[in-house]
Amino acid sequence: MSIIQVALPIPLNRLFNYIYPKDNKPIIGGRVIVPFGTRKMIGIIVSLYETHDCHLQKKKLKEIEKILDKESIFTKSLWNILKWAANYYHCPLGEVLMNSIPILLRQGKSTCYKPKSIWQITEKGRSIGIESLKNAPKQQKALILLRQISLVSDKINKYNITNSVMQALNNKGLCKLIENELPVNNNWYNHITIIGAKPKLNKDQVIAVNSIKKEDNHYTAWLLAGITSSGKTEVYLQIVENILTRSQQALILVPEIGLTIQIINIFRKRFNVPIDLVHSSLNNQERLNVWLRARRGESAIIIGTRSALFTPLARPGIIIIDEEHDNSYKQQDGWRYQARDLAVYRAYKENIPIVMGSATPALETLYNVFKGKYRQLNLMNKTGNTNLLLQQVIDLKGLSLIGGLSPILIQKIRSHICAKNQVLLFLNRRGFSPILLCHECSWIAECNNCEHHYTLHQYKRQLICHYCNNKKLIPSECPECNSKNLIPVGIGTEQIEYKLNKLFPDIKILRIDHDTTRNQNTFREYIDNINCGGPCILIGTQMITKGYHFPDVTLVSLLNVDGALFSSDFRATERFAQLYVQVSGRAGRAKKQGEVLLQTYYPNHPLLKILLNKGYFAFAEKTLLERKSVLLPPWTNHVLFRAEDTDCNKVVKLLQKLRNYLENSILNDKFIWFMGPLPSLQPKKNKRWRWHLLIQHPSRKSLQELINKFLPIIDKIPEARKVKLILDVDPIES
Repeated sequence: MSIIQVALPIPLNRLFNYIYPKDNKPIIGGRVIVPFGTRKMIGIIVSLYETHDCHLQKKKLKEIEKILDKESIFTKSLWNILKWAANYYHCPLGEVLMNSIPILLRQGKSTCYKPKSIWQITEKGRSIGIESLKNAPKQQKALILLRQISLVSDKINKYNITNSVMQALNNKGLCKLIENELPVNNNWYNHITIIGAKPKLNKDQVIAVNSIKKEDNHYTAWLLAGITSSGKTEVYLQIVENILTRSQQALILVPEIGLTIQIINIFRKRFNVPIDLVHSSLNNQERLNVWLRARRGESAIIIGTRSALFTPLARPGIIIIDEEHDNSYKQQDGWRYQARDLAVYRAYKENIPIVMGSATPALETLYNVFKGKYRQLNLMNKTGNTNLLLQQVIDLKGLSLIGGLSPILIQKIRSHICAKNQVLLFLNRRGFSPILLCHECSWIAECNNCEHHYTLHQYKRQLICHYCNNKKLIPSECPECNSKNLIPVGIGTEQIEYKLNKLFPDIKILRIDHDTTRNQNTFREYIDNINCGGPCILIGTQMITKGYHFPDVTLVSLLNVDGALFSSDFRATERFAQLYVQVSGRAGRAKKQGEVLLQTYYPNHPLLKILLNKGYFAFAEKTLLERKSVLLPPWTNHVLFRAEDTDCNKVVKLLQKLRNYLENSILNDKFIWFMGPLPSLQPKKNKRWRWHLLIQHPSRKSLQELINKFLPIIDKIPEARKVKLILDVDPIES
């Protein structure tokens, strides 16, 4: 009997057996349609074999419905990487494999290019007078455009043209729709040219470029640690140039969609090679086309966010991870992989170099440098004529604030604006204020779904829960005492914008947060508006701190960061230090003098003193020593079990049983350490209680062996079938 084992995208950590006909042999790594219960599913073939096992024959295995692929849809190295990742992160193989491919492939679409439908003008369309369409201005506009270029049917919305307009022109015989199969173009490496002059490198850049080039034909993990404005991007460009000349491809990961647009423009200005983008704003067909082009070797450079890591490459040459410290590289739902770590493993398996760049490297990365696993290159000099930043700490004690702004800061803003420069104010809290309370009885507006206070959004006249997005209108009176004296407490970006409009009525003020920039086009318009120059005040959340170049920003201020200094999360201080460096790096990026002001009630906090006086790397060294003394990551390893349910008792009961089982099975391991069950930092979200059990061990191997041994037992615990249980390896949040 011929058997195949299929991985299906379901939350069960097992494979499923099916029979296949001998005259139509499947291929490992290919997709098949199989019956599963009362439905049909698409799965990935993991293995196939012949057997005479009577036990299997008695089970009356079902036969596969259809074979979709004649060859594996995964490259050999990517196939092995994904199987390793499923085992390391303890995620069902079917979910891992399916989440690594485009949605259309998960739905059974072909791995061949879909022919493009293209609107072309006809002879009649060229000869007819444009004035004849004066009563149909939309058709007139489309015909004018068709006389210049042919239009891809699924791209016409870019020109604000609808299908009905094109169909109307077609009915009049003015244009026609044709199918156009895109030709394969994977010989770009025969025509590489460098566009424009390359800037002269400083000493640090020369050392970095030469060091990487000397060893760019095999696996080496590099940390490119450079202060802001030190020229990391130019180093990327020059090492990628060397890769391209060898006909190999470069994969570049960035943390945010906005940065993909920025960095792709930089690479397009330097190289005349095919460059593709991979991010969540692409539609399904666009994403599949990028995947196919990279797989066929047609893309020279692929730039994308976290999931771009799984793009197949015909000739992989290098992986670059920009802002490698960023938390967005960690997937926070479903398959909870860390893209940075998995990229290092992919580079190792494909025997290519990987470069991780950051002004504020993650402590895990610095730890790997200390252990000799990574090699560090430093860029400690700013490029061009940029000056060192002036830094000042403002002690808020006893000061009268206006919308969270101290008198000293307001005066500084005024002086920089008068000098025709720009100011950036950072506050990582959107909305008008985080709390709305009753002045008479102290009632606080709270979300019942999360037992967390609503955030007041004054412009929308709404209360919004930032955990579950529950919304309600602002009440006209207190529901407890009927008082109309409801007051906002605390500040958000909306409130700062409101106060600044009163303080500086003639100055352009831009607020950039997720409320004002819901789509990528709006965000780009804001960035373009800033870069047009002229005095303005920018108010932003964390979304504008990552890699953006604002040449006219000379003053940056962090308004409210004290919470990070006393957080219960042991990673909070590291994140604050990274945030401070990244935000302050937006100031003084051109020839102008930059200045950074930090408002705090704790100016003598030891973290602030080290960070401001000695810099990020001194802070990182001290923090690593502190973590070593108390055995926290990266000196130890964590696995987190999180249970979620509407019934809090069920959650606690399940986690306590898990702990009891584990403790009873590892009596001789003195290095294992448990914490919990404990409520998560946000105990209730969207009506579901969230508790966790943390397991710590200095040996990653021992911890993995323990979890592998224990996972089969979980299925036998009755409570585990009723409560959602999440396993997070190397968690960064609790």
